[in-house]
Amino acid sequence: MKQRLLVIVLLLAAAAMVGALFLAPRLNRTTVLSGYVEGEPLYLAAPVSGAVAEIRVQRGDRVKAGDRLFVVDPKQLNAQREQAQAEVGAAEAQAQDARKGLRPLELAVYDANIAAAEARARDAAADMRRVQPLVRRGIYAPARLDDVRAALQTANAQLVAARRQRDAAALGAREGQVQAADSRVAQALAGLSAAEARLSDLAPVAPSDARVEDVFFQKGEWAIANQPILSLLPDDRIKLRFFVPEQSLSAYRIGATVRFACDGCAKGLSARITFVSPRPEFTPPVIYSREARDRLVYMVEARPSARLNPGQPVDVTPLGAAR
Repeated sequence: MKQRLLVIVLLLAAAAMVGALFLAPRLNRTTVLSGYVEGEPLYLAAPVSGAVAEIRVQRGDRVKAGDRLFVVDPKQLNAQREQAQAEVGAAEAQAQDARKGLRPLELAVYDANIAAAEARARDAAADMRRVQPLVRRGIYAPARLDDVRAALQTANAQLVAARRQRDAAALGAREGQVQAADSRVAQALAGLSAAEARLSDLAPVAPSDARVEDVFFQKGEWAIANQPILSLLPDDRIKLRFFVPEQSLSAYRIGATVRFACDGCAKGLSARITFVSPRPEFTPPVIYSREARDRLVYMVEARPSARLNPGQPVDVTPLGAAR
C-alpha cells in the first residue's frame, strides 16, 4: 500500500514539474513588442567642386534650422553672378532705350529736314503766285503753270513726309521690338536668379533641428561636386521600428499612438505611427528575443515624442495593453 502511495506521489510530482515547465514560459511571457530606434541621415553637398572655405560645425554638435554649416570657395560663382548682373543691366538699358525713341541730337536732324522741306514748299508757293498771273496774261505758256503746280505739290508732300518721320522717330521702337527687349530682360533676370541660387548652395543651412552625425571634409580640402561634406541626423528623421504579430496587426493604424520604454529614458514616452508594412517578415536578427525568434511579424514605424539615439532598443506596449 505504501509503495502504491509513493508511486502516486511521484507521478503527481512529475506531472506538476512538467506542467510548470510547460506553463511557466507562457505565464512569464513579456507583454511588450521588441523594437529599436532608427535614424535616416541627411547628406549635404555643394553643386560645384571647390575648396572648403569654412566648416562651422563639428561632429556631435546640435544645430537649429537655418544655421550655416559650411562654405565652399565662391570665387567662380561670384564671377558668374557678376556677369549675370551685367547682362541684366544691359538688357534693361536696351528696353528703356526702345521705349524712349531717338535722342535729342538725332531728332534735331529730323527737325532740320522739316525746316528744309518747309523752305522748299514756301519757294514753290511763291513761284505759283508769280507764274499764275503771267500765264493768265499770256506771257508764259500754260505748261509752265503745270510745272510750278507740280513742284508745289511735291514740296508739300515732302514736308508732310518729313513731319511724319519726326513723329515716328519720337515714338520709339515698334511694339514687337519693345516686347523682345522685355523678354531679354526677363531672361537676364532668370540667369541672375540661377546664379544667386547656385551661390547660396555653396553655403547650405540646416533644414531643421538636427545633430551633426559626421564631417567628411575639413577647411582647405578639395570637395568634388555633389560629394557629401557632412551628414546630419534631423530630429524629424528619427523613428521607432517595432514588430507586431500578425494576429494583432489590425489594431495598428497610421496616426495611432503607442507607448514605449527604453533603458535610461524618461517614463511615459509615446510615438505616433507613420507606417505599417503591408508585407510580413520573420523577426529580424537585431531583435534579441528568444520568444519572438522566427515569428512572422509586420514592421511598424512611429515618430517618437522625444529625441533618441539610433540603435537603441525599445519595448513598445501593445495597443491592447496600453489601455
